[in-house]
Amino acid sequence: MSWIPLPEDHPTPSLVVDAQTVEQNLMRMQQYCHEHRLSLRPHTKTHKSIRMAQRQIALGAKGLTVAKVGEAQQMFQASRDLFLAYPAIGTSRLQRLETLVRACADQSDGTKTEGRIAVGIDSLQAAERIAQTARKIGLPIGIMVDLDVGFHRTGVESSAQAVELCAWVSKQTELEFRGVMCFPGHILPAASTEAWSQYQDAIASVVDRLNLLGIDVPVISGGSTPTAKESHRNPILNEIRPGTYIYNDWNEVSLGVASIDDCAARVVATVVSVPSKNKFIVDAGSKTLSSDRNCVEPESGFGKVVDFPEAKVSRLSEEHGEVVFPETHAGPRPQVGERVWIIPNHICVCVNLQNSFFLYRQDSPEPGGLEELAVDARGMLV
Repeated sequence: MSWIPLPEDHPTPSLVVDAQTVEQNLMRMQQYCHEHRLSLRPHTKTHKSIRMAQRQIALGAKGLTVAKVGEAQQMFQASRDLFLAYPAIGTSRLQRLETLVRACADQSDGTKTEGRIAVGIDSLQAAERIAQTARKIGLPIGIMVDLDVGFHRTGVESSAQAVELCAWVSKQTELEFRGVMCFPGHILPAASTEAWSQYQDAIASVVDRLNLLGIDVPVISGGSTPTAKESHRNPILNEIRPGTYIYNDWNEVSLGVASIDDCAARVVATVVSVPSKNKFIVDAGSKTLSSDRNCVEPESGFGKVVDFPEAKVSRLSEEHGEVVFPETHAGPRPQVGERVWIIPNHICVCVNLQNSFFLYRQDSPEPGGLEELAVDARGMLV
């Protein structure tokens, strides 16, 4: 229990976040962006916290990225410059988008200004529906066209089709063409120079043709936490949208882009059973840690038990985490009632499973230096 000194009555399982480590992670990313003249628009899907979003903005983030409108309605309290990196498809979602755009445009003096809301889309159908919403409320809505640069999830695959869609958006008075976006999830730290060149070319093939048509592309947005601090290798980018970097997790450590000391969010769990010599059970199961496997070593377990590095979180049920030692383990073992720290494989999912988290600050007036904060955008799936 050397990471953060917790009071004996601290509840488990719970998510604990170290404010000092968060600050270091935020400042390093902001400094990188400053050095390479990149705008930082962090994705709030990782922390889902208004407090954390406010700190990102205070340190220099241009605005915020969210996935769903529900998240945006929470993060509106931290910034009115919001990018929904997900198509706003469906009547309910469009109605909520309408409410959000109106709220962002409303000023305290009763006047209206252009809201800084933008939505990522990859189809004409999505663009048309957002245009109808913008026409209804009499306020323009920003559009970022999503390009598939190799991850093959969403995004327009053909550069010709992408140019056609961008050109259509740029001609609509109800819409504001903000630029293009992409998610380079296939570009990992060990990616070759050729892979980075293909990533750049996939964007340039669209941007160059748009420029020839006289269409300005103000924002070229990409990036993810694994690639964030190598984004300068793709000089066409002028904005990145990493999310996990604020907390980091065992995936980022496994990928080599973070150290254990950079992991600001960890689950504290209590050993509730020691059924055999080489196995113990903690009170953190799939409802706490998530069942996401490690992206580098899928068979390595469901997170890292920091106190017992040789141990493996081998199986999760809803409320139980089964941790096993190798047969050759000769070191110490935990006893029933002992607490352990676990770094989740994927912190974004873990955060969304919690109603609240505990923020630790040495100078906090709260008991034990721990302030309990709500996960404001928890469960915002629409």
